Amino acid sequence: MLDLKWIRERPEELDRALDRRGQPARSPEILALDKGRRDLQTRLQELQTERNRLSKEIGAAKGMKSRSGSGSLSQSVSGTQGAARSESGGRDAAELMAKVTGLKDETARLEEQERAKAKELDDLLAMLPNRPDDSVPYGKDEHANVEVRRIGTPKAVPFVAKDHAAIGTGLGLMDFDAAARISGARFVILKGPLARLERALGAFMLDLQTGEYGYSETAVPHMVRDESVFGTGQLPKFKDDLFRTSYYGPEEQRRFTEYLERKMNEGGHPDMRIGLAKPPEDPRLANEQRLQQLVQHELLNGEFAAHRWLIPTAEVPLTNLVREQTVDGAVLPMRMTAQTPCYRSEAGAAGKDTTGMIRQHQFTKVELVSITRPEDSDAEHERMTQCAEEVLKRLDLPYRTMLLCSGDMGFAARKTYDIEVWLPGQGRYREISSCSNCGDFQARRMNARFKRTADAKPEFVHTLNGSGLAVGRTLIAVLENYQNADGSVTVPAPLRPYMGGLETIRRGN
Repeated sequence: MLDLKWIRERPEELDRALDRRGQPARSPEILALDKGRRDLQTRLQELQTERNRLSKEIGAAKGMKSRSGSGSLSQSVSGTQGAARSESGGRDAAELMAKVTGLKDETARLEEQERAKAKELDDLLAMLPNRPDDSVPYGKDEHANVEVRRIGTPKAVPFVAKDHAAIGTGLGLMDFDAAARISGARFVILKGPLARLERALGAFMLDLQTGEYGYSETAVPHMVRDESVFGTGQLPKFKDDLFRTSYYGPEEQRRFTEYLERKMNEGGHPDMRIGLAKPPEDPRLANEQRLQQLVQHELLNGEFAAHRWLIPTAEVPLTNLVREQTVDGAVLPMRMTAQTPCYRSEAGAAGKDTTGMIRQHQFTKVELVSITRPEDSDAEHERMTQCAEEVLKRLDLPYRTMLLCSGDMGFAARKTYDIEVWLPGQGRYREISSCSNCGDFQARRMNARFKRTADAKPEFVHTLNGSGLAVGRTLIAVLENYQNADGSVTVPAPLRPYMGGLETIRRGN
């Protein structure tokens, strides 16, 4: 999330950043909402001050009444004067109390307006992407990305290179049909040596990153709460790209049943979000249809259900380890890695990579996450990218590193390097890792801070994430770059210890 104070002070910079992202200016709308909310806050403070003043006057008026009606006859003023003063004090107190009641009502009304205005502002801020770093090239899409370096030369082969799907199915070790029968499209089943090769790749990556580059291996949950995916930027804008679980336990069922009963007892429409195009003449039938629609809506959206999100990447749980925490600056940088399944709906990928393993609903990835001080994040970004590249160097896989342009970066990133591996079966480079510096964007959404010293003011950390690497795509790259004319695949030397010494994967072994 962007700093609202920065937006107030430099609205033109926000609009320039959004323009670089291909988005319209939003500063006028944001500033108007912010002013409206702050005006309401000022008025609420004035009302509270007025209520405090009146409360003191009420106390004084009641005190005057009490003094006027107390004391012995010989000590008091004349009876007529005392009664008049007592009546006046009571009347004043009643009038003041009526004013306080009016102020309370106005306060409640303005508080509701302030909450609505604050939510509207927060919702708008939550949808704004991170602003690109000054070093990021301007561009609308991948065609404006800049090649930073190219390592390795694609090997010339004396035969027509196959793609990974043809190689895997030819070996009898990759089954898309069986996966489709079980789970639908965009799944795969790996068998025998190919399943072991995937496991070997993950273990090799973890050993490299933990043993040589100081990342701490971490086992994390695969299901997370709303706050976690909001913190890393997937919610609310990209919820359609995620898979969500829903659970209807006794408590969830009770609340939903009470809601249905209340709506039906009120008569008419059970939920204004759901309408009937042609309501039947019989009101009872109309209510029954509305009830069925509402139940279906709840089953699809799970608003009353307990739910979790399946992680799209281990970036989510790893980065959220510092959510709502103030860490000791002495422990930074924190470097963590995890191998997990990743789950993505691929909602925007219709028609893209419909065959093979390139774009799956479930895939394995080794994730790298760093938490740093602000002044260290740029250097850490370069280091993280080199750590990811090292996997490809060790496996002798040709690749290139691209600096993404402003229009091709992810929502939370301020600067991103994509690493693309050469796939001879496709005759082109394909993304295998994306390493991003998010600056303090995620930290603000998570309220993740650090202190330089015990007495120092807390500051937002910087967060970075990258694939080290996508295991499935690395498997693809190995199959295509190490394929042989007879359909077999040579196992890269660094992976053979993880494969029990196996040097070649053949059909039947």
